Amino acid sequence: MDISIVIPLYNEEESLPELTAWIERVVQAHQFSYEIIMIDDGSTDGSWEVLQQLSSRNPNVKGIRFQRNYGKSAALNEGFKAASGEVVITMDADMQDSPDEIPALRNMIIEGKYDIVSGWKKKRYDNAFTKNLPSKLFNAAARRMSKIHLHDFNCGLKAYRKRVVKSIEVYGEMHRYVPVLAKWAGFRKIGEKIVEHRPRKYGVTKFGWSRFVNGFLDLLTIFFMGKFGKRPMHFFGLWGTVFFLFGSLIFIYLTISKFFLLITGMTQRPLFFFAILAMIIGTQLFLAGFLGELISRNSSERNQYLIDGKIGL
Repeated sequence: MDISIVIPLYNEEESLPELTAWIERVVQAHQFSYEIIMIDDGSTDGSWEVLQQLSSRNPNVKGIRFQRNYGKSAALNEGFKAASGEVVITMDADMQDSPDEIPALRNMIIEGKYDIVSGWKKKRYDNAFTKNLPSKLFNAAARRMSKIHLHDFNCGLKAYRKRVVKSIEVYGEMHRYVPVLAKWAGFRKIGEKIVEHRPRKYGVTKFGWSRFVNGFLDLLTIFFMGKFGKRPMHFFGLWGTVFFLFGSLIFIYLTISKFFLLITGMTQRPLFFFAILAMIIGTQLFLAGFLGELISRNSSERNQYLIDGKIGL
């Protein structure tokens, strides 16, 4: 199969028929073999009924339904599991992403230049203060921490080589950072394409300020897991040792002051309690790293690596 188009949706019954018809026109014009996988993330409107009707008319349209709203990341993860196309394209269901971009995105993957191509909505029709400005700040922070030079991490319109989506797990709010997850999995050919951002025609935005707080926390999680996920002692053990040694040095200073310089009242000084606190924190961090190593080394995924090819005798 040439392409799988994965579309998470939540309360988008109005846009689904028009979006599906548009996608069908594009793929048929280019003679692609295709499937459209729509994941209903617990919609409370008639989205699932509309999806059933679309599937009955076109067997290439497939649906997955969640019992409740689990979030976009969970929807994408299930869509990736079900996808069988050589190129997997994700897009939003609100018709702000243009299906006309599909052929060019696919070609950038097929030509072998990239494992991932992320859309960049250079010209946006969103509110400049409540969405565009925070989005720019968010993307700047993501670029700095991930070292991936993309302008729009949160763009829903992306194309992936099949091996990429089968090698990563998207959870929590990690859908914003699929390129980062892919990079940590070893896929480093990440490109970008300017795509059309269309004004909203149906429904209401699902945007909220909590997305930026959650997104920043998820970025820290990805950064930590990518760097220390399989060696937690390198992080916790290092800082535990630093805190413990710092506290120990203070204790040595206080001991010398009491017994050799004959300075009294050492245990009443704030420095004494600060030393105790530093040693306790250091011990806890070291134990956290030790427990993390035990969990990591006994994990069934400890030695699962992505192998690009095998040489046999």
